Amino acid sequence: MKILMVGDVYAAPGRAALKEYLPNIVSKENIDFVVVNGENVTHGASITQKHYQEIKNIGVDVITSGNHIFDKDDVVHYIKNTPDLLRPLNMNIFNPGNGFVIKNFQKKKIAVVNLLGTAFMDPVNNPYEVFDQFLKENENQYDILLVDFHAEATAEKLAFAWNYDGIITGFVGTHTHVQTADERILPKGTAYITDIGMTGPRDSIIGVNPDEVVFKQKTGRPSRFQPSKNKAGFGAVVIEIDDKTNKAIDIKRILIN
Repeated sequence: MKILMVGDVYAAPGRAALKEYLPNIVSKENIDFVVVNGENVTHGASITQKHYQEIKNIGVDVITSGNHIFDKDDVVHYIKNTPDLLRPLNMNIFNPGNGFVIKNFQKKKIAVVNLLGTAFMDPVNNPYEVFDQFLKENENQYDILLVDFHAEATAEKLAFAWNYDGIITGFVGTHTHVQTADERILPKGTAYITDIGMTGPRDSIIGVNPDEVVFKQKTGRPSRFQPSKNKAGFGAVVIEIDDKTNKAIDIKRILIN
């Protein structure tokens, strides 16, 4: 089995790139299951129901998110009844939505878990504690376990993956919008990458018009960030899994600029 996990889709250029590149990649790489991070889909923050459906219609199985998932009020209303749109599992428990989903697929059960990091991020519950509880409550309920760990700090992502090496099938970091070149299979078998990067405007600063970011950095004054309208690239990884053992046997980066 081959699973495609796509990095943060950013605004209209990211949605366009997803539509342009996804079908060809699915065909070329013989992809079976697709996970997309959608926390920046709508104008750079959150995902409206219209855009959720737009992404689902092109063959995406699960949409993960991150710290911006509730930036649009629309999400609060429809996420309750949308099990394949995840909000991070270790967010405040009073937020609506699910932090994981288990999907039946080709005689396999695929669990997808979404988590937030704690370093340089808004306060959330301890991801280790929350993930341990997930493992305890869902033991033997899945064959393949995928984690989207949405976090700022490289070391936090790597430490979490090492702690659950051999338990998690495929671990991908998201949030920084910059793809890392450290994909590997960890010693006990977890496919790992620190960040799968962004599916969004290449000539930007993590999706935003450069002039607005530079102004804030240089002057320290407020600047209204707007999504860049430049053509977008595509960031993703392909995780190959042995159908007999359910273990990851390969992880490959995809970066289209």
